[in-house]
Amino acid sequence: MSSTEPVEPPQLYAAREPIFPRRVKGQFRSLKWILMSLMLGFYYITPWIRWDRGPELPDQAVLMDLANRRFFFFMIEIWPHEFYFVAGLLIMAGLGLFLFTSALGRVWCGYACPQTVWTDLFILVERWVEGDRNARIRLLRQNWNAEKIRKRVTKWVLWLLIGVATGGAWVFYFTDAPTLLNDLVHGTASPVAYITITVAALTTFAFGGFAREQICIYACPWPRIQAAMMDEDTITIAYREWRGEPRGKLKKGEHDPTQGDCIDCMACFNVCPMGIDIRDGQQLECITCGLCIDACNEMMDKIGKPRGLIGYMALKDETNEKAGNPVINVWKHILRPRTLMYFTLWGAIGVGLVVALFMRSPIDFNITPNRDPLYVVEPSGEIRNIYTLRLRNKAGEATTFQVTAVAPDGVDQNAISVVLEGQQGNTVTVPADETMTQRLYIMAKPGSVPATSDRTEMRIWISDTASTDRVSTDTVFNGRAQ
Repeated sequence: MSSTEPVEPPQLYAAREPIFPRRVKGQFRSLKWILMSLMLGFYYITPWIRWDRGPELPDQAVLMDLANRRFFFFMIEIWPHEFYFVAGLLIMAGLGLFLFTSALGRVWCGYACPQTVWTDLFILVERWVEGDRNARIRLLRQNWNAEKIRKRVTKWVLWLLIGVATGGAWVFYFTDAPTLLNDLVHGTASPVAYITITVAALTTFAFGGFAREQICIYACPWPRIQAAMMDEDTITIAYREWRGEPRGKLKKGEHDPTQGDCIDCMACFNVCPMGIDIRDGQQLECITCGLCIDACNEMMDKIGKPRGLIGYMALKDETNEKAGNPVINVWKHILRPRTLMYFTLWGAIGVGLVVALFMRSPIDFNITPNRDPLYVVEPSGEIRNIYTLRLRNKAGEATTFQVTAVAPDGVDQNAISVVLEGQQGNTVTVPADETMTQRLYIMAKPGSVPATSDRTEMRIWISDTASTDRVSTDTVFNGRAQ
């Protein structure tokens, strides 16, 4: 007999319960502090590093110069037509994420994701202002009074300052940092700069201060994609249930053969920034940050039990340990066909980018024949072909280039000449780090082979007059067939 009572639809979103991670010490917490310091230091300091490229180029080491459509990274300069370098780096980043996830689970999420890094920083500020876990819980339940208002306002102001510094550092990557900072302070910067800083500051303030784990659970797609990257050899965090169960309270020095090592102290839950209990098994929310391992190891030390009740392990390890078999070496988990395939692809793309980077021609140009008309007959009888030359100077100073045309073997080289419109002879000076469009004429003397042939293969050479650098391209000269 079916019930007539209405059935509530399943909830796709759960209201956020505030999470107050407890402070913990250990090797994984120390590793997170080190990585956070390095990554935040790199992010905030990099725009201020100088790099001398010459008097006519920016001296900021890392600069995304959108106005001039160029990207500078120390000694490397990427032009718009070389965007394949950026595409290659993005592909490498994706393959690297696949590689690390396949080998070590959500290690990116736990240690290097910007959401994790800034959330850690905001929790550090929160703990400094309001106290550790229990103090923050008491403050949450406390009625609004002078103490609560003071602590909350202090925390929010510090969060907002971090957000402003984050947004400010971001815009410094797109223009000269000292100049922009001076303009920002004096109110003369572009409105786009102020808007960008405001949006980035408020986003950082909201995501790191209030949304926190909600971003990882609901906004980020990676927790749902990662399952395709993982298998029974992937190393992730797990609770050794066969060792910890049944749980029960146990004091140091006591021994109960019917009780497991887990004393149900909730330390692993209290330190988790995602608010989950790892003893319930693998969960979508887990970012494998390792803090529960530190907390559990600390407790095992206190009660005189072996460490490792919670630890990094693979699904195969769980099966082997339950059966009493030896633990598989960690490198056997990591060095397997899937990870080797990802690493090979990742490395091949990296090597290809490096080779392409160092094989770039120092002179970049292209020549386009103008075919309307195919040729022009001069009053002197010479045949003239018209070409459009686009010449890019990648140097940090003005450079003079010489343009010459070479006819095939058997053709009198003196029968052809090169003229650059508006220039003296066959040389042209291109300003530093600019592209010049130049009209180029190739002239053939009356009665010469190029002038009297329908088509003649030509090779155009571009030479740097101050060095030995030279490049060439092939084109066609159209004559007046007899």
